Amino acid sequence: MLSSQRKSTRHFMFALATVAATAAAGNSYAAGDAEAGKKVFQKCQACHSVEPGKKKVGPNLAGVVGRAAGSQPDFKFSKATKESGIVWDDKTLGAYLADPKGNIPGNKMTFNGLRDAGDRANVIAYLKAAAGAAVKAPEAAKTAAALPAEEHAAVNLSA
Repeated sequence: MLSSQRKSTRHFMFALATVAATAAAGNSYAAGDAEAGKKVFQKCQACHSVEPGKKKVGPNLAGVVGRAAGSQPDFKFSKATKESGIVWDDKTLGAYLADPKGNIPGNKMTFNGLRDAGDRANVIAYLKAAAGAAVKAPEAAKTAAALPAEEHAAVNLSA
């Protein structure tokens, strides 16, 4: 009986340690890290810029947070993006960055997305910092970081 209790206690302690470690790992990027996001954003730089007025193949992302999708006047967006009704915030950016084609079917972006929740939170923090916003992302960035890519992919923002 005693060995059974010891095993149960060990299993419980292991489970508790696993939960604590998972929570700590999640909190390490929950708010997003703009410096880390700048590095991840290198994947985006071929098509996008955060420098106001700089034109590239994709739309300029300076001040994207708070802007309606497809509303930037100097870029020709797809009909799907313009009619999506999305306003870019931490949650919508997180979902879109996880699966661009799945979240706005028919958009022009060819990038497959960022599968890592930490990378998404960090890019969002970088976009905000580049726009002069606070480096620490608000509560919605925690949502973007907390959901695995599969859950973001399941959220269809065009509906």
